[in-house]
Amino acid sequence: MKTAVSLEDELPIEADRAARQMGISRSRLFTIALEAYLRKRRNQEILGQLNKVYAADSSPEERRAVAGLNRRFRSAIDSQRKRPLRHFTVNS
Repeated sequence: MKTAVSLEDELPIEADRAARQMGISRSRLFTIALEAYLRKRRNQEILGQLNKVYAADSSPEERRAVAGLNRRFRSAIDSQRKRPLRHFTVNS
């Protein structure tokens, strides 16, 4: 999908430089960056919701359960980072 956006003056220059160094198109660089940002934002929202749920005083059993869930959550996030990126066609 072709999309027009307004950027700060220096950002396209830096993006072009980074894309050349990485050997990818500017469109691909923006796609990678946006996917990473949205994934991070979604994970922070989930963590915030979990923190609200478990913010109240809890028993030792509940604290252990939360610690286990946190480990599994972090493991899931780490495995997502290692997955290959999906490819999208974006017109430059």
